[in-house]
Amino acid sequence: MSLVSVLLKPGEADRIVAGHPWIYSNSVLRLTAPVTDGDLVQVKDHRQRLLGTGFYNSRSKIVVRLLDRDRIEPNHSFFRQRIGAALAHRQRWMPGTTSYRLVNAESDFLSGLIVDRYDDVLVIQISSLGMELRKSTIVEVLKDLLDPRAILERSDTASRKFDGLAEAQGLIWGEPVGEIEVDLNGIRFLTNLAEGHKTGMYLDQQANYAAVGDLAKGAHEVLDCFSFAGGFALHAARAGAKRVHALDQSADAVAAAQRNAAANGLADRVEFETANVFDWLKARTAVGPSEKVIPRYDLIILDPPSFTRNRSSVPDALRGYKEIHLRALRLLKPGGLLSTFCCSHHVDRVLFEDVILAAAIDTRVILRRVASHSQSPDHPVVPSIPETEYLKGFTYERVA
Repeated sequence: MSLVSVLLKPGEADRIVAGHPWIYSNSVLRLTAPVTDGDLVQVKDHRQRLLGTGFYNSRSKIVVRLLDRDRIEPNHSFFRQRIGAALAHRQRWMPGTTSYRLVNAESDFLSGLIVDRYDDVLVIQISSLGMELRKSTIVEVLKDLLDPRAILERSDTASRKFDGLAEAQGLIWGEPVGEIEVDLNGIRFLTNLAEGHKTGMYLDQQANYAAVGDLAKGAHEVLDCFSFAGGFALHAARAGAKRVHALDQSADAVAAAQRNAAANGLADRVEFETANVFDWLKARTAVGPSEKVIPRYDLIILDPPSFTRNRSSVPDALRGYKEIHLRALRLLKPGGLLSTFCCSHHVDRVLFEDVILAAAIDTRVILRRVASHSQSPDHPVVPSIPETEYLKGFTYERVA
């Protein structure tokens, strides 16, 4: 197989040798021949040493997305081996789990491809031209490996436009799918995969739902902020929390969470409220000069959406994170627990904890870290690809 070579400028190969799969357009020295967008190319350093093979797209800032360090042919056999390896990883680290992310793009060495499994229904999301041109092969492999009832597409992300692709969604194969029931740690969630966030649900907190839920055993009052479909709230109630108050500004999310609570027999212990979390916290921590806030919660959970999509907005995001922690800490009882999360790649673990501790200092609270959290194992982290790690969290005990 003869491949066009993409030669990199001096000094641009180190990141690739370390394992990062993205070749940016400004890293390219030259091409050895014309190439069609979407074709397989080989990447070499300026001394002509092979770095790997991947899909080329001149319309994208990521001009090559590497698939392998060696020369490969992206055919049915290749995708079967690569997706099969991803499946084996989930079976090893999440045994018995029926809903999970099967393929997580770069961290499964399939840049531009996401596949989520919801029991016997698969949802694919493609964000690169190279994967788009091989969609039919990918679908055939998924059918062979998993024999699903249906395969849906949710390639409706804004990132597709950067590869020159229009949005695409709908049923690809199998029977039409409406609302389905998804099992996460034994709790049932009703969801419409054609309309929900991402590919239908957020799966990256699945392990944390269980871990934080266990912390709620014996708690009298739990506050779950940014509750969405009720993941943390329902796990806390099932674990034995006497009363859980959950907040989300989306009326649709609150309605869905209430249905999920009822479906699991937990409606009597969870109260959902449609509210702006910032405003709600501010209203309950605003006191006069001679008054004090009375802490009332044994466990507070903060799981906000990303406050930043780029590096330039990080300062604003940090102010937002500090604000919600300032307010939450005032409502946390001494001896109570705070479980808090950040899903922005641009705010790393150290910076996130710095913000939390700054809020603790301002509120004259001393925290003891009792747990660290990351994304579930079906969203693997490859340290040489920093973009694969975005979700981080901590649980603290308020000791004073």
